[in-house]
Amino acid sequence: MTLTDPLASLAWLHGQPTSVADIRTQPEDFMVEEILGFELSGEGEHVCLFIEKKGENTQYIAKQLAKIAGARVRDIGYSGLKDRHAVTRQWFCVPVGITKTVDWSALQTDTVKIVQQTRHIKKLRTGCHRANKFSLVLRNISDMADIQARLAKIKQTGAPNYFGSQRFGIGGNNLQLAERLFGGETIRDRKLKGLVLSAARSHLFNLIVSERIAQQYFDQPMNGDLFRLAGSRSYFSEAVSDDIIGRLASGDIQIAASMVGDGDWLTTEDARVFEQQVIADYADWHKGLKAQRVAADSRPVKLEAGELSSEIIDEHTLRLDFVLPSGSFATAVLRELLKANDCKGHQ
Repeated sequence: MTLTDPLASLAWLHGQPTSVADIRTQPEDFMVEEILGFELSGEGEHVCLFIEKKGENTQYIAKQLAKIAGARVRDIGYSGLKDRHAVTRQWFCVPVGITKTVDWSALQTDTVKIVQQTRHIKKLRTGCHRANKFSLVLRNISDMADIQARLAKIKQTGAPNYFGSQRFGIGGNNLQLAERLFGGETIRDRKLKGLVLSAARSHLFNLIVSERIAQQYFDQPMNGDLFRLAGSRSYFSEAVSDDIIGRLASGDIQIAASMVGDGDWLTTEDARVFEQQVIADYADWHKGLKAQRVAADSRPVKLEAGELSSEIIDEHTLRLDFVLPSGSFATAVLRELLKANDCKGHQ
């Protein structure tokens, strides 16, 4: 596996797809909407704006909001970054005193629209939303039957919860920078350094998940595995038992793999040995993540696409709708479905 194409050799859960299709032929073909999962208070020192944007990235909107409100960009809150090459709806949060009114009309353009506005008692933080709702149009599909068969399998058994190529930069550039960083070079830009460290840890996670698939441990637990309570970040590690197997089957818990970093290795027993063997060639990376105080964490191995449905528009076009937990990648689902020709660079 090369760092320039870090997803190329990752295992497919349902075998390598045969169908080819175009994605993001136009921004409206890739629509994303944040689902907060909690109610905004309607009062407080922060104005929350639900903004629909087309062809604009999240940081650009944050800068415009700061300019209009006379605030610092770092004081603008949002839960997650959304793709520029799409139509997305997401919440932004701006500090505005309760006696102050701001005219946001300068923000509204052909590509930016304020859908909703309210107040909240505190700043929205990264990762605070529960999920994202996706509506994708796949065009020029070469084998509709193969995609339909794969959709049925994904509904039943899910997909690998891989980090998508967005995490690794164009041509795996973030991972190449990670290799240099862990080799002793310095990255002075704090934001870039954070992206590089995140990419490195994500790559190691992907390798672990891929090997679990190859060794038939994707949905089969091993002693010392991490188990995440469904819908939460709480986890525990213990030996496999009938109780564990039953809870996995019912969806009460999920198998999780290590996001290695600073702190104790979270898995134990057989699972820890397995993970250490998978990333043995990246010992310098693990050492570097620890030195940079990147906290150890865990992440579910399986990605379950909620409310998954499809609509055949014509014999070569399909609309796909589903909901994913925050932090998951729609491209991980698409990777199990087809060989995607991403047209975003040709818009």
